[in-house]
Amino acid sequence: MTGPLAGIRVVELGGIGPGPFAGQQLADMGADVVRVDRVDDVSGSDASPEFLARGKRSVAVDLQSPAGAELVLGLAARAGILIEGFRPGVTERLGLGPRDCHARNPALVYGRMTGWGQYGPWASAAGHDINYVGLTGALHAIGRAGQPPSVPLSLVGDLGGGAMYLVTGVLAALHEATRTGVGQVVDAAIVDGAAALMLPMYDLASVGEWRDERGTNLLDSGRPWYDVYRTRDGRWMSVGALEDRFYVIFAGLLGLSPKEADRSDPASWGRLRQCIADRFAERDREHWEKLFEGTDACVAPVLSMAEAPAHRHMAARANFASGTPAPAPRFGGHPGADPGRAPRAGEHTVEVLAGWLPATELDQLLAAGVVAQWPLGS
Repeated sequence: MTGPLAGIRVVELGGIGPGPFAGQQLADMGADVVRVDRVDDVSGSDASPEFLARGKRSVAVDLQSPAGAELVLGLAARAGILIEGFRPGVTERLGLGPRDCHARNPALVYGRMTGWGQYGPWASAAGHDINYVGLTGALHAIGRAGQPPSVPLSLVGDLGGGAMYLVTGVLAALHEATRTGVGQVVDAAIVDGAAALMLPMYDLASVGEWRDERGTNLLDSGRPWYDVYRTRDGRWMSVGALEDRFYVIFAGLLGLSPKEADRSDPASWGRLRQCIADRFAERDREHWEKLFEGTDACVAPVLSMAEAPAHRHMAARANFASGTPAPAPRFGGHPGADPGRAPRAGEHTVEVLAGWLPATELDQLLAAGVVAQWPLGS
């Protein structure tokens, strides 16, 4: 792997959602990420690649066995970062908690990814993205006036508020560990990160510039010039003409008269919104795309997941590799880094462990089912 994190070893205890996504970001930036999957996940030769695992190496280990836990401690002793996403206390019971790992590697950065955090009244409760986002004010704020809250995929919670804050935290802690030789625990909770993402809205609310009523504000469809509009063919265009100079261009290209385009009086916004909607409904999306392309009107088509990879701007930036999103951000010193393919569970068990275990001991672990190699029997 190439990238700014080349040479950094990461151990990722396999899980779902934000933990693997955080590990994916580190792998995309060049880190050597060894994902610890379950022995039970190793299946036949036609097994599907692991989810969120491109560019990683997978070892399959029975974490319930003392020998399996010892192997993972050995991996942690050789790593700069460990990521886990279990409920609080689980890795401690497995003998893989921060104290266990730091006893082997004091400089290790131990990243913990949970929904509620490592402490607090709800720390041990089950939950999912929608629950975490609901507790922060974010879910309540997303949606149209008079309508129920809109579920924002898992972008605000698992991925934005969870994984990306974990990545930021472990890289900051790694920087400090490089200077001091002392690692630490990074407690990344989705409720913390999702709340932090709401900082601009809470700041605006504190000075009376944001109402605690969705669909009535500057950036939540409360303004006619920041919304989506249906075209004649049933598709959609997005409008974000916030600044006056951009709004003038937008209104002119849309064909609004000065009277129709006047936005100075909030009482007239309902009429303005209808004018904009009526105008977009007169033509197909393709017409509006061509009309607004390359202008400062702040208008763009709303593309589906099937359409986005083929758009000429997205294609020019190679934003989709083999149909999936390419690594981001881009690094000038490492152009065109290949993220690699996703492995099968246990595909690299022998490769990873052979570097520091005697062949006879590795054979014994395979025979005992403590570890497994994909494909089975290889």
